[in-house]
Amino acid sequence: MPEMKHELSVTVVLIIFFLVAQIVGLSLINIDIRDVQVVDGKVTLVHSETSLGPRPEMSGLGTFLYIAIGLLIGTILILLIIRMKKVNLWKAWFFLAVFMAISLSLGVFLKPVLAFVIALALAIFKIYKPNVFVHNLTEVLMYAGIAVFLVPLLNVFWASMLLIAISIYDFIAVFKSKHMVKMAKFQTQSKVFAGLFVPYKTKAEPMPAPAIEKKKASRTSSAKELPIPKPEKKNAILGGGDIAFPLLFSGAAMESLVIKGLPLATALLQTMIITATTTIAVALLFIFAKKDKFYPAMPIISAGCFVGYGILLLL
Repeated sequence: MPEMKHELSVTVVLIIFFLVAQIVGLSLINIDIRDVQVVDGKVTLVHSETSLGPRPEMSGLGTFLYIAIGLLIGTILILLIIRMKKVNLWKAWFFLAVFMAISLSLGVFLKPVLAFVIALALAIFKIYKPNVFVHNLTEVLMYAGIAVFLVPLLNVFWASMLLIAISIYDFIAVFKSKHMVKMAKFQTQSKVFAGLFVPYKTKAEPMPAPAIEKKKASRTSSAKELPIPKPEKKNAILGGGDIAFPLLFSGAAMESLVIKGLPLATALLQTMIITATTTIAVALLFIFAKKDKFYPAMPIISAGCFVGYGILLLL
């Protein structure tokens, strides 16, 4: 087995969080479908109004451009914040985004007021009293909320176009312009990171035999001791887009199955095939990635999505 980017236990935890995020997101999208209607021979899914109000009146290309322009504006703003070193501004903006996204997910099964109160409490804990559990729990709810809001505006074709576009962008942003690496480092340093995050300490490397002999010899000639290797602090991360975009695709695929006449529960279970292949793709990425290197995850994750959808079409 090749040397992994992170320790096995840490990698397993990160993959489990990713899997949970996909399952929770799909489940909430499924619950949010209130009715299936046939109007003029066309099947239409009826969704509940979100906790933040009605969704925009758009679909297809309009939704694609809505998401793409939003990502472009958001990226520019984050890069400006990094350039100006305004960490507090980033925290304020992220706080608002966390609050809104979590309220969207909780609003699927709670009254808006209660969803707002819980979302506000979780956002406060996430920003001001962070720990691994709270951080990843809120990330799971955030991307579920984003999917609940956007999936009804997409179909499988435009969700596929979105995966292809974001995969190309991810490759360029990591390997060419490298601004994605800059954003990831800034977020990690500010301790406010958009994505799954598992901090850990590496195991101290054993001292090589020559160094041990040298240390023994030094005891007779000098009082100085050789430094003992200490564990190094590291972070295993998976960006927010790497969680949200496959969820948008699998959500659109699930809704397409419901439109074709499958019961909600059956559509959810079949769509888990995409969840499985996507999770395998994430696992392979972490298994074969080299230490201390940044990789664009979306091309691999998108491939996992398309493989899963291909299997789904064969059923």
